[in-house]
Amino acid sequence: MAMPIQTHTHTPARAAPAGAEGSGGYRSALTLLASLFFMWGFITVINNTLLPHLRSVFDLSYTQTTLIESVWFIAYFFASIPSAKLIERVGYQRAMVFGLGLMAVGALMMVPAARLPSYGVTLVALFVIASGITLLQVAANPYVAVVGPPETASARLNLVQAFNSAGATLAPLFGGYLILGRSTSGTAVAGSTAVLTPAERLADAQSVVLPYLIVAAVLVVLAVVIARFPLPAMGAATQRSAKADRKGLSLWSHRNLVLGIPAIFIYLIAEIGVANLFINFVSQPQIGNLTHEQASHYLFILWGGMMVGRLIGSVVMRTIPAERVLALASIGAFLVMLIATFTTGHVAMWALISVGLFHSIMFPTIFTLGIRGLGPLTEEGSGLLIMAIAGGALVIVQGWLADTYGLQISFLLTAACELYILFYALWGSRVTDALPDPVAVH
Repeated sequence: MAMPIQTHTHTPARAAPAGAEGSGGYRSALTLLASLFFMWGFITVINNTLLPHLRSVFDLSYTQTTLIESVWFIAYFFASIPSAKLIERVGYQRAMVFGLGLMAVGALMMVPAARLPSYGVTLVALFVIASGITLLQVAANPYVAVVGPPETASARLNLVQAFNSAGATLAPLFGGYLILGRSTSGTAVAGSTAVLTPAERLADAQSVVLPYLIVAAVLVVLAVVIARFPLPAMGAATQRSAKADRKGLSLWSHRNLVLGIPAIFIYLIAEIGVANLFINFVSQPQIGNLTHEQASHYLFILWGGMMVGRLIGSVVMRTIPAERVLALASIGAFLVMLIATFTTGHVAMWALISVGLFHSIMFPTIFTLGIRGLGPLTEEGSGLLIMAIAGGALVIVQGWLADTYGLQISFLLTAACELYILFYALWGSRVTDALPDPVAVH
C-alpha cells in the first residue's frame, strides 16, 4: 500500500532527491532496510532462549516467565505514538539511527542485570530494547509499503519480512550456544529436578553478558552505516497529509482497518505464545525429552519455516489474492495446533514446529490488508496496526493457563486465535468506504 501524496491541495508534492526516483536507489534502500528487519527479528527471538534460561535462574513460574515477554510487548503500546511523532519531527533516517542506539543501550543494560543478577533490571533492559524496535517498526513497515504499486504491497512486505525471519531463524542457534549451552540449567538432563546452587545460579545469570555485548556492538555499527547511507527521502509520500486532506474522513468507517487492529493483536498472542513456550514444551519427557540447548535447535527449524513461508508467500501473492492465502494459512495453523495439543511425542513436537510455516505470512498480510483503501489516512492506520503488536503482552494469559491447566492444554488459546484470523481473511478484510489510492512511488 502506497503512502498518501498530497493531491487535494494546490501545493505540489516535494520531489525525492536526485537519483532517488530510479529503481536502483530504492532497491539499495530496501536492502539496507532488510538488515533492520533481520536485526529486530534476531533480537526478539533471542528472548525465546532467554526465557527458559531466566526461568531457571530466578526460579520463575510460567506466569512470571511470560511476564518478561509481556513487558517487551507493552513497549509497543507505549512507544508507538512517540515513535510516530519523532519520525515526523526528525525524519525516517535519523529516527532509525536513534532506534538502533536505543536498542544498543538496552542490550548494554543486560550486563548489570546479569551481574547483580536482577529480575527487575532485566525487565527494564528488555523494555528499552523493545522501545527501540518499536521505533524501527513504525518507520520501516510503512516505508516498505510505499515503494511500489498497492496491489503488490503484501508480496513486497512478505519478501522483506523474510529477512526478519532469517534473523529469527539464526537467533536460537546463537542463544542456544552462547546462553543455554554455557549454563548449568541449559544443559541439564530433561526432567531433572535438581535445584541450582547459588554459585551455579550466578554463573548461569552471567552467561548472557557476552551475547548482549556482541548484539550491542553490531547495533552500533549498523547505526553508523545507516547514518552515513544516502537513504532516499520519500518526499511527500511519507509526510503526514495536510489536515484539509483528512477533514471529514474517519478511520473507523474502514472495516478492514477496524477489524485488522484486533487481528494483529490476536495474531501476536498466537505467535509469541508458541515461540516463548516452545523450548519448555518440546523439552518435556512425553514430547521430545530434550535439554533446553537441544530444544533450541528445533526452534531454529520453526523460525526457518517462517522464513521459507514468507519467501513463498511473496511469490504466491502476486497471482493469488492475499486474503485467500491468509485464509488457507489460518486453517492450516488451527489444525496443527489441535494436533500439538492433543497428541504426544514427535507428532506433537513437529506439529508445533510446522505452525511457523502457516504463521509466516500472517503479520505482513494482515498489515497490508488493514491499510488498503485508507488513502490519506494510511499513516494513521499504520500507526494503529503497529500499536496492536502490543497484543504479544497477553502471552501472560497463556502462561497462567499453563500453570493452571498444563502447558500442552494452554495451546488451545493459540488455536482459538487462528479462528479469528480466518474470520478476518474471509470477511473482516473486505474494504469499505475505500478512498482513492495515492500515486505509488517507484
